[in-house]
Amino acid sequence: MKRRSLPVAAALTATAALLLTACGSGDDKSSDNDKIAGADQAAETPKESASASGAPAEDKPDGVDLSLPKDMNLVFDWDKPKDKNEATAMDDAANYLRAIYRGVDKRTTKDAAVTTYSTGDGLHYAKVQINEWIKGGWTATGTLRHYDATTRSAPNGSSVEVAFCADAGKFYGKEIKTKKVLTTKPSIEDFDYFKIVMVKFPTGKDLWQASKVFVETKAAKCQ
Repeated sequence: MKRRSLPVAAALTATAALLLTACGSGDDKSSDNDKIAGADQAAETPKESASASGAPAEDKPDGVDLSLPKDMNLVFDWDKPKDKNEATAMDDAANYLRAIYRGVDKRTTKDAAVTTYSTGDGLHYAKVQINEWIKGGWTATGTLRHYDATTRSAPNGSSVEVAFCADAGKFYGKEIKTKKVLTTKPSIEDFDYFKIVMVKFPTGKDLWQASKVFVETKAAKCQ
């Protein structure tokens, strides 16, 4: 058995449906003026301060440690948009995913990275995913690739939707106690399609937080 990356929690079904509808039911060519679900949700102040660590500077954007184990490799194979806000929101969407897997590695939902890069339903989603891995007694290993990313901004400029594919074909669960890697043959279950609504943190700093998350599993369009 392979532990899938970021399983969808039943608790977020309503949120997912709202986001899917607001985003044109998966039509990535929707107008930039379409309302983005969660666009009116305010960002929240991170509840945890960044912990002092010896992580390299590139692992500590916004002063928060995002370092991961050497065998846990998150790849973001995408081009940044020209719009500054969208580019920064895309960067922090990647940081949000790194934060989740850092929580998986550290066995906690209270890591500073998690509370820095998520708010509202995005924070709830992160906690649910991390707790699923903890309850199962797993960590993660291998390479998780993210690609085919698109962005679009809400008219007020305070939120950006970041959508992308994820391929977990070479990313596996690993039992904490036995160190056994849980592998399976490649399948459609390896592919997910994400839509994350990022909201700007209201401090003037270039920090964006994930406020809404939708994941389409078994995403054939990502193969």
